[in-house]
Formats: sequence, C-alpha cells, structure tokens
Amino acid sequence: MNSVDAAGLGIGDDYPPRIMGVLNVSEESPYDPSVFDDPGEAARYVDEELIDEGADIVDVGLESANKRFDVLSADEELERLPVALETIESVSGDAVFSIETRYAEVADEALSQGFDMVNDICGFADPEMPTVCEDHDVAVAKMASPPDVERPGAVEETDWGSRKSPEWASQAAYVDQVYEALKQNGLTEKTIVDPAFGGWSEAKTVADDHETFRRLREFRALGRPMLVSINRKNFLGEIADRETDERLPVSLAATSMAVERGAHVIRTHDVAETRDAALIGKAFTEQARTTADGITVSRLDVTSTREFRAQLRERGVDPAFADDWRSQLLEIEGLDPDASDRLISIAAEHGAVVQRVSDGRLLLMGSTTTVSDVSARIAGENDDIDALGEKLSKLLR
Repeated sequence: MNSVDAAGLGIGDDYPPRIMGVLNVSEESPYDPSVFDDPGEAARYVDEELIDEGADIVDVGLESANKRFDVLSADEELERLPVALETIESVSGDAVFSIETRYAEVADEALSQGFDMVNDICGFADPEMPTVCEDHDVAVAKMASPPDVERPGAVEETDWGSRKSPEWASQAAYVDQVYEALKQNGLTEKTIVDPAFGGWSEAKTVADDHETFRRLREFRALGRPMLVSINRKNFLGEIADRETDERLPVSLAATSMAVERGAHVIRTHDVAETRDAALIGKAFTEQARTTADGITVSRLDVTSTREFRAQLRERGVDPAFADDWRSQLLEIEGLDPDASDRLISIAAEHGAVVQRVSDGRLLLMGSTTTVSDVSARIAGENDDIDALGEKLSKLLR
C-alpha cells in the first residue's frame, strides 16, 4: 500500500485514520450547518467545529455536488474562490486544506494561493487535473466517475462497451465498474481513491452502495490510500430505517468497519464522533506491514477469493492462481446421512476433504478450485445436495 504525503500529513496503513471535515461556501449545499458566505464566520466554524474536534483535513466545496442543481462552470467556481481563500487565511488551527473541484483551472489557482490538496469528484474527467496536481506535488482524492465533468459519480452511465469491451460490459457488476472508473485516466503518485458512495445518479441504487461497502477491501489492490464518504448516507439509513438526522449511530458503526476494511480517510460532518469510531476500527485492524533490517514484509489484504484475484491482477499475475491457492474451510450442517456420504465421496474425487464433526456437521476443506469443482459436481444430484451446491457457489463468488 503506497502511503501519501499530503502537505506533511501521512495517509496510509502506517498512519492513524484521517478525518476530513467539510466546509461549504456554496449556497446550494443541502447541509446548512456547514455552509457559509462570510469568511470570518466560516473560519470560526473550521476552528471550533472541525479542527478542534479532530479534523486533520478540511475539504472546502465551492458548489453543491447534488445532482438536483446545475453544474457551475470553472469561471463561476473561481468567482467563489476568494471567500474560501480568505477563510483559510483566517483559520488559526492546523489542518490540511483541500479544494473540492472538478476543474484543473480552479485547482491550479487554489493550490497557488494556499490550498494543500485537491478533492476531484469527477475522477480526472478534466484531463489536465493529474498534471496540475503533479506540478504542485500535492495529494489528490479521485472519486470514481465517468469521463464527464458534468456527471460526477455516475459510474454506471459510462459507455463501458467502448471503453473496455462489449463482453466486459455485459458481465461487469457495479463494483467492477467503480474499480475500472478509478483506473481510467490514470493515478498520480499521490492519488487517494474514493469509490463514490451516495446517490450520484438516478440509476444508482442503495444496493449498489451495499455491495461497494461489502467489497471495499478490493480497492486496496489499486495500491493507493482510500477515502470514503459514508456519513449519514441513504444505504446506511435504509438498513436501520432512520432518517438523515437520526443516522449518526449507523454512520459510526460503518466508519469503524470501513477503517478495518482499508479506508484511510473518512469524510464527515460529524467530526468528533467519527474520529472516535475510526480509531476503534484502526485499533482492531491486524498489522499489515513490518520492517526490520531494511526488509519490509506486507500482508496483502485478502479475505476472499475475489480480493485475492484483484491483488494478483494488479501485479500482472494470472488471477486464476487465486483459485488454487486460496484455502476454503466451510462448515456444513443439515445434510442427511446419505447426502453426507455422497458429499464425502465427491469431495475425495476432486481433491477436497470432508471431515465429520459433532452433531452431524461436516467440515469441507480445499482450495477454491477444488471446492468449486465439488459444488459443480453435486448440482442436480438430489434436492438436499443440490441446494448445498447453490450455497457453496454463492459463498465462493
């Protein structure tokens, strides 16, 4: 995992989780407590409600990214930039200041006058954005998006048939599209990836966010730190049946899980509480790297075969190796004696092992390949064992 230096702030596995607080100088923003047009009031908010509460980074938005509003032009964003610049000059606390913009021209001006990093919600749709960030030697958060400055986050609206292939487009799941969107137009050495949680398009569903969160570890294969923005999002509120103003508890639970799954920066409006939740997630994350005598050993984050394949693919290794080397240990209960005997026999034929344990339960052990072969073989055997084959296939995806 490549760490990133953001104006002296280390971001990555070797550092504490970083909290990104939010300030908006956009009158359209839906979150009123963070919206200001007076630099003095904005600076007090940053000092008292963000930095003093534990924010390491302050992300300043010049416009609302809500899809209900028209997109501002670069010139319109530049008209609002002086308020942001005067605000950060008036802040007394210590933080890294990030400018949220989709335009390289705006990023260049902001970085030239005091900002420290960029948060690009359009994922380098402006082709000059990577060059600007590299010229200023700054960190840049890149959100998964189509190559269109007017469609931030609308990953599924990308013409994947032409950008990848018709075959790939017909089979790719939403999370696969997010992964590829992050790769398109490249990554700078100081890129932080953002898998784009939230309702960025009409086509996106809360189920898409559920799946992205479930597969969050896969994005670690890109070798870059990860930012997540999940604060009070709909996909969390749906699970607990809570409206936005009641979603802090579910946001905090998800924050701890996100950090444990590999997130390094958490963007939030609830800074103090989110900081604590992130620290809990970090405290119970297993050590990923050790260095001694000039030798570094990193444990790549793989808890599923899919994550194993992603790590191999990004390193130019045939991802099929994951199926032979990824071990599976599965406990099975509920099979009748005849079905159990049949499973033991089929497993032996395909190089897997079944051991009987107490109460009629079975342990099925083998590589992903052998267990997949067992799953395919028992399909259609009989009702009991056929249902088992379907369940095994689902677990191995």
